[in-house]
Amino acid sequence: MPIYQKVREAGVFSPPEVALLGRMFDKLKDEHQSPERREALASRLLANYLAGIRDEAELLSMSKLPLGR
Repeated sequence: MPIYQKVREAGVFSPPEVALLGRMFDKLKDEHQSPERREALASRLLANYLAGIRDEAELLSMSKLPLGR
C-alpha cells in the first residue's frame, strides 16, 4: 500500500500515527485509481500531515486537493 511506503520513507512515526494515515488513505483511495494516482494521494496525505494538519476531517478535505492549494 503506497501510504505505508511513504510513511517509512518520511521518517519515524508512532503506531497511532501510522494507523491514522492508513485510515485516511483507505477513505480517500478509489479502487479504480492507477498506481501513480494512489502514489500521488499518499504523498499529498503525508505532506498535509507533516505540515501539521491533525484533524481527521481537515486532513481528508485537504488531501483531496492538489498540493499547494
